[in-house]
Amino acid sequence: MQTTRKIRKIIKSQPTIEGAGVHLKRAFGFSEVPDFDPFLLLDDFRSNHQPDYIRGFPWHPHRGIETITYVIDGRVEHGDSLGNRGLISAGDVQWMTAGSGIIHQEMPKGDAVQKMGGFQLWANLPAAQKMTTPKYREVTRHQIPVIETENGTLIRIVCGNLSGTQGPVSDIFIDPEYLDVTVPPRTEFAHSSKRGHTVFAYVIDGAGTFEMTRDAMVTNETLVWFEDGDRVVVSTEDSPVRFLLISGAPLNEPVAWQGPIVMNTQAELRTAFEEYRQGTFIKR
Repeated sequence: MQTTRKIRKIIKSQPTIEGAGVHLKRAFGFSEVPDFDPFLLLDDFRSNHQPDYIRGFPWHPHRGIETITYVIDGRVEHGDSLGNRGLISAGDVQWMTAGSGIIHQEMPKGDAVQKMGGFQLWANLPAAQKMTTPKYREVTRHQIPVIETENGTLIRIVCGNLSGTQGPVSDIFIDPEYLDVTVPPRTEFAHSSKRGHTVFAYVIDGAGTFEMTRDAMVTNETLVWFEDGDRVVVSTEDSPVRFLLISGAPLNEPVAWQGPIVMNTQAELRTAFEEYRQGTFIKR
């Protein structure tokens, strides 16, 4: 018999400042390790005020993780120490595997009316893949399939397979699913999830109920962390709800984390920062 996931915890994202002075909301991060294993951090950098984001995230290193940037408004310019340059525009996703090490920058630019909207998720890499070759997966909005269910729910599939439709990002170490879901008013949405996987939803518009036995509505900038089970059920009343639905297989490995580098031991962290100081950080 299938069991519906209950809510383990509801978390309101909190204001913080990162990079060169970017004002954003953090749904979870360092203090929640290992609750969201294999995920490390989720940041919400939506704003209609250019000074909140224009200073961006200048050159900085990463090792041992994957960063997933999903832009819904405006654009983000990026570049790296390997010579890559690009633009992440509204609806696009960049899935970066930092692996053995990369130095890059991300500079939000907003749109014509200064609107900037996006999310960055950090996913951990297993110990055996910490030093894998860095790579980018650039996904444009046109490459992300959208399906509509019989009840009118719209689902953008960044990663995962839904009813035979495969998202453009695949072969990721933690077997993730990354969906952008919009449920219309007075509708119930049920979605199967893999038992044992970490599953959470982050509401980005409207309001919905994320557990069948609870009446409390979850609204914008709020994260729902689920207990284990076989499916997630979301329902709406008079307004729609839009949320990111994300899941992945826990690594169950030790985490040694300092700034933009995540390894398994303190010794590995010391080595990474020493190599960065010495100019030997980039391996490939």
